[in-house]
Amino acid sequence: MTEEDNNDNGYEVKKKPALNEEFKKGLDRTKKHKKPQFSRQEWFRYKKLKKGQWRRPKGTHSKARKNLKYRAPKVSIGYRSKKEYRGLHPSGFNEVLVHNVKDLEGLDPKKDAVRIAHGVGMRKRIDIEQEAEERELRVLNNI
Repeated sequence: MTEEDNNDNGYEVKKKPALNEEFKKGLDRTKKHKKPQFSRQEWFRYKKLKKGQWRRPKGTHSKARKNLKYRAPKVSIGYRSKKEYRGLHPSGFNEVLVHNVKDLEGLDPKKDAVRIAHGVGMRKRIDIEQEAEERELRVLNNI
């Protein structure tokens, strides 16, 4: 399937970041290794506790604190990703939160992608998207 075929179907290819091959391989490797959803100990026992709401287990006889194998995995430094890939969007862009058109100044279209803030209204959102298109920036949550 070529780019011309994609344009015929109404699909527009999204902008990609300028990355070297070594960086791309490393980024793909970080995507493959999924981290578990760290859950609070005994979240299933009480309705008020949420599953994904991590709290450090502190009891003296706590099996979760002792990190026994039959318990859920505990947060540890070993799950952390490498520094150069940390905080990046899965596409490889550096994600920048934007509240108004002024925030688009100084962004590099080869490295940065824009995410429009939740509280921005429709009129301002349209202005930001038009300005981003002129500057050739990728908007991650466009309309």
